[in-house]
Amino acid sequence: MSALRLLWVPVLLCVTHAWLCHGACVEVDSDTEAVMGKGFKLGCISCKMRGEVPASSTVDWWFKTKGKSEFVHIYSYAKMTGYIMDHHFDDRLAWNGSKNTNDVQDGSIFILNITFNDTGTYRCLFNRTLVLLNYEYRTNIAKFININVVGKATRGMASILSEIMMYVSIIGLQLWLVVEMVYCYRKIAAAGEEALRESESKKSLKAKA
Repeated sequence: MSALRLLWVPVLLCVTHAWLCHGACVEVDSDTEAVMGKGFKLGCISCKMRGEVPASSTVDWWFKTKGKSEFVHIYSYAKMTGYIMDHHFDDRLAWNGSKNTNDVQDGSIFILNITFNDTGTYRCLFNRTLVLLNYEYRTNIAKFININVVGKATRGMASILSEIMMYVSIIGLQLWLVVEMVYCYRKIAAAGEEALRESESKKSLKAKA
């Protein structure tokens, strides 16, 4: 019975490791071309370097119209609640990032009924607090996205490369998961063989006695 219990340990480790891989964070660049009158996702992902450390994040979006020199605060997300900060985007901005968590890693938003006036530079700012053993460590990460609004959709090279990189990242994670599962399977098999040899050895000793 003790040998069977030992066999469950690597199994649980494999399952846990597979779950962590499934929830892996991948930073993918946002699309940069929006179509007049359509909806558009402004993508902004900031992955934690240490996934095991508890953290909380707020996300702020800023917008600088083409030809202007200053950014305007347009959206804020904190404690799982979003706030539209500029009347130009009233009823047109919606949260499209991490759900049901204060540990935000996907800070994307969605613009409804986009117009030519939405052309410009968007700044996504992550304010993250890492909760370590004896203190809290704060970081600020900013990303800039230049959006061009067109009358008809065209697919640029940047969009194609971004999609390719996304699929490459996903395939890479899946291959990593397969390698880890094979490793765990070999560990389980080795532990099972060792348990059987130990059991046979004990039986032999009892028989000789």
